[in-house]
Amino acid sequence: MSQPSMPETETSPGALAPVTPAQDASQLERAMFEVKRVIVGQDRMVERMFVALLARGHCLIEGVPGVAKTLAVETLAKVVGGSFSRVQFTPDLVPADIVGTRIYRQSSEQFDVELGPVFVNFLLADEINRAPAKVQSALLEVMAEHQVSIGGKSHAVPDPFLVMATQNPIEQEGVYPLPEAQRDRFLMKIIVGYPTDTEEREIVYRMGVSAPEPKQVFTSEDLLALQRRADQVFVHNALVDYTVRLVLATRAPAQHGMPDVAQLIQYGASPRASLGIVRATRALALLRGRDYALPQDLQDIAPDILRHRLVLSYDALADDIPADHIVARIMQTVPMPSVASRQGASPNGNHGGNHGGNPNGNLNGGFPSGPAGGFNGHGAPQIQPTSGVPAAVFDPRQQQPYPQAGGAQFGGGQPGGAHAGAGQPGGAHAGGAQPGAGQQPGAAQPGQNPGDQSPGGHQAGGPQGWHGQQ
Repeated sequence: MSQPSMPETETSPGALAPVTPAQDASQLERAMFEVKRVIVGQDRMVERMFVALLARGHCLIEGVPGVAKTLAVETLAKVVGGSFSRVQFTPDLVPADIVGTRIYRQSSEQFDVELGPVFVNFLLADEINRAPAKVQSALLEVMAEHQVSIGGKSHAVPDPFLVMATQNPIEQEGVYPLPEAQRDRFLMKIIVGYPTDTEEREIVYRMGVSAPEPKQVFTSEDLLALQRRADQVFVHNALVDYTVRLVLATRAPAQHGMPDVAQLIQYGASPRASLGIVRATRALALLRGRDYALPQDLQDIAPDILRHRLVLSYDALADDIPADHIVARIMQTVPMPSVASRQGASPNGNHGGNHGGNPNGNLNGGFPSGPAGGFNGHGAPQIQPTSGVPAAVFDPRQQQPYPQAGGAQFGGGQPGGAHAGAGQPGGAHAGGAQPGAGQQPGAAQPGQNPGDQSPGGHQAGGPQGWHGQQ
């Protein structure tokens, strides 16, 4: 599969050049730096907010009072630019206060449409669960279809349109649970905790006199361009298959070897979860400076997309079992695709180099889907993940390898390590895919970035610790 085309940026006439993922990541890092000038700590929350921006997804931020939820959303809106509106949800709010209504003008003897505060680029629904379900449901249409129906006519909201809602935990006083239909419309739910002692001291020093003022980094047009480039990030079809199996495991856990989990889930995730995981994986890969997604990206973002979509059973609620524990169990049980690469760029410009001696640069040995383009060749950008955010929630080396189709074999504790391409000349040594006796760390060849050796034979020189070449 050839690389996806990249849009051209505004440069000097006759010198149009494509924007690289590293340039996009640099611009996004500047925007994140402006947000972090105001928000101390909470690195994961800030990164997830930018992922939601790039993936065109709405974001639900949950945390106890006083942990900078509202301040983070307001700061992000200032950094990104565009129109911004805030709605403070209260028990006496009515749907017309949010989406708008028709007003009768006695002077003209006609009804005029008064548009509500949702007609902006960024809508902050502050303390969204302090209004009853009737008011919360007023956002269903605009969140799903980006339009509002008033008086039999549809009115489109501007593009981009993002809803960022904050809420307190359900255990707090004076809150109402969100309807399932509305929770499903949020791309992700971010859990915000208390700052550390060091971060809280910095908050006192930084906010004690006057709070820093963030600067606008890019405009709404720049955000739309970044969203389009995020849509072009390469996602291997094995990752799509893994995403579907994760979501299916939430609906029928017993069919995936988890009969005990089946008693804890009443309803699983909808197809919106599959779409959201793929979109968010693309966005996270672009944020980390790559034009291709890795399994670690998916593993890192999937819990934030699944946790609020599960409807737990009475047994789970009675035993006080959190949804995060169930999601973690599912992700540990469903096998993740194994990834390996060998040195050498693809001769036809594909994402990956040769794997197992395939001259087309396809990764056709490691996945049953056949030749569909490899993950990463020698010339892929070696950019580390965003500072302060772990590369993966679970160590992929602890997962079982993806079912093979007669090509490359991974791990398994075979003496000397498993060889890609059934021992063909030039095959990559994949001895670090599964820790086992007899596996050897791959030796770096001249011209290859050796990096630091880590246990299990991984090389730290590549984006995820590629194996050396035997």
